[in-house]
Amino acid sequence: MASSNTVKIQEVTQVTPFSDSTTEFSLPLTLYDTFWFNFPLVERLYFYQITDLTPRFFNSFILPDLKHSLSITLLQNLPLAGNLIWPTDAPKPYIYYSPNDGVPFIVAESTEDFNSITDNGVHEAVELHPLILQLVTSDDQAAMIAIQITLFPNQGFCIGITSHHAILDGRSSTMFIKYWAYLCKQLGKDPKEEPSFLPELIPSFDRTIIEDPTGIDMEYVNNWFAYTRTRSLKVLPHLTPNTDGVRATFELTREDIQKIRNQAEKQQQRFHLSTFVLTLAYVFVCLVKARGGEDNREIIFGFTADYRSRLDPPVPLNYVGNCVMPHFRIAIARDFTEENGVAFVAEKLSDVIKEIERGELEGRQDTLSRMLTLMETLSEGVQCLGVSGSTQFDVYGSDFRWGRPRKVEIVSIDRIGAIALAKSRDKSGGVEVGVVLKKQEMEVFSSLFVDGLKD
Repeated sequence: MASSNTVKIQEVTQVTPFSDSTTEFSLPLTLYDTFWFNFPLVERLYFYQITDLTPRFFNSFILPDLKHSLSITLLQNLPLAGNLIWPTDAPKPYIYYSPNDGVPFIVAESTEDFNSITDNGVHEAVELHPLILQLVTSDDQAAMIAIQITLFPNQGFCIGITSHHAILDGRSSTMFIKYWAYLCKQLGKDPKEEPSFLPELIPSFDRTIIEDPTGIDMEYVNNWFAYTRTRSLKVLPHLTPNTDGVRATFELTREDIQKIRNQAEKQQQRFHLSTFVLTLAYVFVCLVKARGGEDNREIIFGFTADYRSRLDPPVPLNYVGNCVMPHFRIAIARDFTEENGVAFVAEKLSDVIKEIERGELEGRQDTLSRMLTLMETLSEGVQCLGVSGSTQFDVYGSDFRWGRPRKVEIVSIDRIGAIALAKSRDKSGGVEVGVVLKKQEMEVFSSLFVDGLKD
């Protein structure tokens, strides 16, 4: 399906760290990094609405400030300006930075209606693809992040960031954007004044804090080699083919979540009824019902857990890298579609959280091999329900000086078959849920989602 969003490229360059340093260095990958290194790219869009934004003002003021602040941001996040490399004599890939390395950076202009592309209604999923810059990857080298800034004349602009999953997990990627936004806003107050930084935004790249005495990192490298049948840094293009999908955003208010909680508690009162669990349980049930099919078909469902505060010793929250692992359960469609479906899913997800809290963490030698085995079943008609993003990440707090984002989208969910989660923009305690489905399934899902809250 071709995109109706016409984008014209205005500039292709790279932004380098704001420094005259000639130091080169390398940084190893941990077991949590090698777990993800062939996984599809992560793509996120931040839309900023500015009425009557002219190309002249954008190119004279906004764009230079974004570039300058990005350059200083990269100085504090120097490894991200380098590349992921895999020399023939190296057993596993590693991060390498050398002078003059930088982040691929594109400036573009779109003819799309800004209000239309940022509303919550149904759109073709491919409409957002032209707003994202693809990373350059090969067998032995891959860029780690790429940035595209797209102007919507007289309407606003968007920032697209693409990141390699071997380098950044969701918390790290979100922190990078928040750092960049905070710095850009600080520089706007007085360009001559040295900006101050919030301690929680100062990045840490210390790989020594993650221990791996048994060499699980190499087990994961070998798992990927067996799965892809090649020694390469090229990422998988997609996990679930969805070239004709449509995208929409749904909202659960605090009152909606309480309704779901009340209903679930009628069925079972002994599990962890957090906003996260209730949101997933409700959305997953709607997704299974929208797909239809046989009652005994297999459903794989779960989420990715952050281990920073759970490892011993704990990893600081400002750690930049991967410190997450997936947790999945398997059931059949009937478990979701029966009257107590939401309670059933909530119980299973709550059991997973309890296991994590008891210290029964993933990160074993067979964790990746089991996940890759599950991935192979997706082509056989098994429905996989996962999550990208989190209700804990305040993505709408990234104000570069021109206001908070009007909309934040995780573009890559149409390639990995996940839903997108974010804390609501209005700070009401609600949740935004991004979904990509086939058009007919989206119509059914929308009806189920709305009517279920009424009931």
